[in-house]
Amino acid sequence: MSEGTGPRDTPAGPKVRSLTLRSAWIVLGLGLTGIGGLGIIVPGLPSTVFFVGAAACFSRSSPRFERWLLSLPLAGRLVDDFREGRGMPLRSKAVTVILISVFTSVAVLRVELLWLSAPIAVLGLTGIGVVTFWVPTWTGEDLSGGTA
Repeated sequence: MSEGTGPRDTPAGPKVRSLTLRSAWIVLGLGLTGIGGLGIIVPGLPSTVFFVGAAACFSRSSPRFERWLLSLPLAGRLVDDFREGRGMPLRSKAVTVILISVFTSVAVLRVELLWLSAPIAVLGLTGIGVVTFWVPTWTGEDLSGGTA
């Protein structure tokens, strides 16, 4: 297997040398890729976090799988945006906050145990806070000031 020289390649190869650990990272990466793919179809299920996690797994285990993931049109763009610190477009952030609010509210109202509904509410509010205040809003401009 030959290594490429593109910006997405991992020139040093896998970071994990143990065959067992490499296999585990690959299996985890493939599972995360599958869940990310479902996130494209299923409303309320995110995809970016799973694709980013899969890329991290593949970067530790298989440059070939990492290149494959990054070559996928949607997944590659999402991972690149994350790695370059672009964040999320404003519309995506708004949809995410609305979905977190709706699903958290439904969960809190359906759970009758206070000891369980309180942590659900806290997690939902934490998610809203992270998306709103921590995740950068991508305006279509590169971080260096040029357009994307």
